[in-house]
Amino acid sequence: MLGDDCEGGEVVKVVSQMDRQLAASLLGPMNVTRAVLPVMRKQRSGHIISISSSAGLSGAFEFGTAYAASKFGLEGFMDSLHAEVAPFGIATTIVNPGFFRTELLTEQSTNYAEPSIDDYDERRAKQLQFWKAQNGQQSGDPTKLARALITIASQRPPPRRFIAGADAIATAEQKVAELKAQIEAFRDLSTSLAFDKVAAGAGIGS
Repeated sequence: MLGDDCEGGEVVKVVSQMDRQLAASLLGPMNVTRAVLPVMRKQRSGHIISISSSAGLSGAFEFGTAYAASKFGLEGFMDSLHAEVAPFGIATTIVNPGFFRTELLTEQSTNYAEPSIDDYDERRAKQLQFWKAQNGQQSGDPTKLARALITIASQRPPPRRFIAGADAIATAEQKVAELKAQIEAFRDLSTSLAFDKVAAGAGIGS
């Protein structure tokens, strides 16, 4: 979670706050990428690394809808971009960090949405308390993350995705398990949706 982040009542966030979140976490990376792509295409090489989040893999935490939406959008952008730029020798990597002890949750960095609907008050207060308690207690070391990014940037080929931190891996594994469970739960229904095949010769001579 980087930049001008907003927590604590996302679903009722005013448009200006939503715009700010998307500008920081989605449109910003897209604009930077657009700026460097002409050079990379010309030289037929390059490596674009975008910092997503565990929230780009799973939005399963309360009052993070705007942040998760921006990161899911970044994931889609990077995934699609790979197919477009790979023929030019340009690599892409999505990084999904877990909790790292940066300035993210400091008062100067985090912008909490103003409460406006009473139905959310109790749960919002608990979530806000959780975020504030996490400040300075995150398990991830940002210096080690920086070194890891240097490591993956030097690999040939670099990874398409780097899930950073044990907590991020746990989130990813849970998401994979949930997807597999949903696939199996509705496999028969999902695979029954094609057009029915017409038997050979049906309708001839009728």
